Amino acid sequence: MGDLFGVALRPHNRWGGCKVLRERWQSHLEGTLLRPVLLIDEAQEMPPSVLNELRLLSSTRFDSHTLLSVVLAGDHRLTSKLHRDELLPLDSRIRIRLLMEYADREVLMACLKHLLLTAGHASLMTDALMQTLCDHAAGNYRALTRMAAELLASAAQQELTQLDEKLYLEVFSTPTTHTRKRA
Repeated sequence: MGDLFGVALRPHNRWGGCKVLRERWQSHLEGTLLRPVLLIDEAQEMPPSVLNELRLLSSTRFDSHTLLSVVLAGDHRLTSKLHRDELLPLDSRIRIRLLMEYADREVLMACLKHLLLTAGHASLMTDALMQTLCDHAAGNYRALTRMAAELLASAAQQELTQLDEKLYLEVFSTPTTHTRKRA
């Protein structure tokens, strides 16, 4: 950000650089309708010092003026981390929390049907295959879409017009190797 706003940030004078950067950033925000949003995936891996710096950078005027919106995405370890003493000031500033649990089979099925419908081919997968995918996704949307993408890639290579359980078994079955015992 220092390069973007033409501010030399030096480790020996962090406050001075931060002060100038915030002033230039504020003037930029006042002159534009765009508001920056920072998306951080796997936020549970961030050191507490970096999370605290984000807290300091994101607002001014005693938190009444937002300079940066931050979206932290992470697993249950993020929630635990935010309850640590050094991160309580950040934890208290989080306005919206969306805790996602494992999705049940019906919700995954609705998601899969929606994805197929919006892709323009609602009948691409058989009902049995969709049920199998939902059963093996373990409540995880990412796992569901990853398996569906692998099936789609395989079907495209084989030039199949419909995906079924036979293809699922081809793609996801573990190869068995038969080895002869030596005499």
